[in-house]
Amino acid sequence: MKKLVIGILAHVDAGKTTLSESMLYLSGKIRKLGRVDNKDAFLDTYELEKARGITIFSKQALLNIEDTEITLLDTPGHVDFSAEMERTLQVLDYAILVISGADGVQGHTKTLWQLLESYHIPVFIFINKMDQNGTEQKQLLVEIKKQLSESCISFEEDGTEEFLEQIALCDEHLMESYLKNGKSDAQQINHAIKTRKIFPCFFGSALKLQGIDNFMKHLSNLTMCENYPDQFSAKIFKITRDEQGNRLTHMKITGGNLKVKDSNFLSAFDEKINQIRIYSGEKYEAVNEVVAGTICAVVGPTKTRAGEVLGSEAAAFKPILEPILSYRIMLPDGYDPRVILPKLHQLEEELPEFRFHWQEELKEIQTQIMGEVQLEILQSLIKLRFGVDINFDAGHIVYKETINDRVEGVGHFEPLRHYAEVHLLLEPSEQGSGLIFELNCSEDELSKNWQRLILTHLEEKSHRGVLTGSAITDMKITLVKGKAHNKHTEGGDFREATYRAIRQGLMQADSRLLEPYYHYRLELPEKMVGRAMTDVEKMMGTCEISHIDGEITVLKGIAPVASMKNYQKEVIAYTRGEGRFFATLMGYGPCHNSDEVVKQMAYDPERDYENPASSVFCTHGTGLIVPWDQVHQHMHLERYLKATKLTSTNVSKQESESLKNEIKWMSIEEINAIINDTAFANQGRKSQWKKSKSTVENYSETTRFIGKQNESKVEYLLVDGYNIIFSWPELKSLSEDNLDSARAKLLDILSNYQPLRRSEIIVVFDAYKVEGRREEIINYQNIHVVFTSEAQTADLYIEKFAHQNQMKYHIVVATSDGLQQMIIRGAGAGLLSARELKEAIETAAENLRTTTVQLNENKPTSLEETLTYEERIQIEELIKKNESNH
Repeated sequence: MKKLVIGILAHVDAGKTTLSESMLYLSGKIRKLGRVDNKDAFLDTYELEKARGITIFSKQALLNIEDTEITLLDTPGHVDFSAEMERTLQVLDYAILVISGADGVQGHTKTLWQLLESYHIPVFIFINKMDQNGTEQKQLLVEIKKQLSESCISFEEDGTEEFLEQIALCDEHLMESYLKNGKSDAQQINHAIKTRKIFPCFFGSALKLQGIDNFMKHLSNLTMCENYPDQFSAKIFKITRDEQGNRLTHMKITGGNLKVKDSNFLSAFDEKINQIRIYSGEKYEAVNEVVAGTICAVVGPTKTRAGEVLGSEAAAFKPILEPILSYRIMLPDGYDPRVILPKLHQLEEELPEFRFHWQEELKEIQTQIMGEVQLEILQSLIKLRFGVDINFDAGHIVYKETINDRVEGVGHFEPLRHYAEVHLLLEPSEQGSGLIFELNCSEDELSKNWQRLILTHLEEKSHRGVLTGSAITDMKITLVKGKAHNKHTEGGDFREATYRAIRQGLMQADSRLLEPYYHYRLELPEKMVGRAMTDVEKMMGTCEISHIDGEITVLKGIAPVASMKNYQKEVIAYTRGEGRFFATLMGYGPCHNSDEVVKQMAYDPERDYENPASSVFCTHGTGLIVPWDQVHQHMHLERYLKATKLTSTNVSKQESESLKNEIKWMSIEEINAIINDTAFANQGRKSQWKKSKSTVENYSETTRFIGKQNESKVEYLLVDGYNIIFSWPELKSLSEDNLDSARAKLLDILSNYQPLRRSEIIVVFDAYKVEGRREEIINYQNIHVVFTSEAQTADLYIEKFAHQNQMKYHIVVATSDGLQQMIIRGAGAGLLSARELKEAIETAAENLRTTTVQLNENKPTSLEETLTYEERIQIEELIKKNESNH
């Protein structure tokens, strides 16, 4: 029999739990259909779930469809419990994504789709609630193809000519089979689904059991069983406790088998497995052995953690989603926080998304969570489990920090009979990339075992930034140098040196504060749109009208979590319950009020004694603490970044800040193509278009050190080309007929404007979707035009240019992109909206016309009137001299 693990995911209220109930009922697993609103759903077993009518904890059920045994994992749909959902993804063979036919693709649906793509999970799509008025199958399928993937294919009428043609377009093997035989092989279709080249779509109503039979039949026929290895391996995805308090480790066996008292497990944790359970709903069956492909819970182990792997399984689970809100836990009067902290850590084992931290300096417990709905759940769980009534303070945002420049951090730890020195290269990386750790150190200098140990120390903790003490992210940290002592070095020495190297590097760097952003969807009556758009503007967010459905208008955009986190209550209030607000975490971006947050948090990195940036050297047999800004004077290894001036001088913090403003790293190609070319920008050109000296390749790989020049700042006006085109009505209208004409028109306007503004103008156009495209810089008359490379947006190019050249040039950016405006503000550049740029051009043109008219009106009537007094005297003397010669 084929064994599969299938998870059901959905945006909240899409009908996910109802679909689970329908499948269990039609498979004969349950005798009566339960309902969420009746509080008798088979898989919503916790009182909190019944009370709120939402799924909070993932549960499993077993059912059989023909020759397929399915372990169905029902996951939470509410965005605040996304971490619980994400943990189940690591054990899925397939996923069912449920979409409400009444609502279509919503914000959280896209987040789920991206997660499924990240985990490479094949997906079946079930469009639910098709019994409701206004749902139209073809229209919904068009939306799904547009929002998710063109490979979303309806399997409602499989076997038809149209269906076979659509299938053939998804995969080259299917196309070959279709052209050769006029149809596609069933095994090939199944393989294409398994490899995420096809996403089968089905329509129905789970509540009324419409379309469920057909969906289940296809689910069995279109899936493939995994080929598991013979050697034991497993993935742990959850820790729970039963009613008797027994600790349960939930896992999927991904290789071999597992038995009670098995030595396979003993070798990993040195603990016994007393019992193996197969759960379905609240009930379970105790078994002696489980094979690969099985989801089970084991009793006995006490050291396991969610996300860990066993046996030959390759890598541990690292979640993508993370908490964005932090609250102080307020305990009853007289209750010792140190008493409840171990109990909270026990709860943290079961729900890793609840992170509890003891703040020693404040003597308080803080928790980080995904959303405010979790507060009520956490409060109820602690009351139920430990009998303690807790409350929370107002809470604050979980910020992060990154850096804008490239620095080398040095850590030295050498008290008596200890020794370690570590040099780390800290570099900014792409937004959302997290922390990347690499080794680039010669084994002749530092043996491999010490290098691996340093890598472990880099990964083992959350490193704090120096602006607010928030965790660092979006950074690549590379071990470039290190030194050990044959006799005195111990493992802990490199831990100290590594931590200090990171902090010392951060103290030198130009740090930047990041905050989380929401991608929101707001549905409200048309008459309320003005109020909503004003609110979003005040919240430093972006806003656009997605579509209008009768009297309801849908707004979409992004905004900082800090300003939008409580907006749902306001929407309900001013729309009198008619408005609906949905928000999905989209990641971290530049903080919109960085200076205010830094001042408010008042973090002093030099007083953070648990995270020192100083180093410890040995002198005269005793340890000497050397401040971070003097470490370079005492370090034992040469500096890796020899281009900086920090190598041999004792630099104070103020001098270091000044030095950072001088150091800029720019690509050779960009220097040649833009900076050097600007000397010729105002000269006449015979040809309207002329290629610059080089086409830019490998933009970020080769760098050159540029010192600060003793010259006045030249102004650079960077224009986001397509943003301006689609913001100016006359260009937008022209672009609908011919985009090239609109682009040429914009360039002509800016060419005429350049002499009036007297600044260097660079117009940047997106070409990031053009496969194989390389960055190209072209001179158009007296301005520069940049076409970005594949996978590089105009926003990214402008942001990079602004960050790299803000100290060298006066930079102004013309764009009406709200998020880009916030980024540019963070880079210290000036801003012009599309409207303001248009007004500036029109004003300059009008001033030129006025000046020309005035000059014409006052035009001299003779040559003599054009001469100055001195010129007249000189001419008179020449005339007299000429006359005397004759």
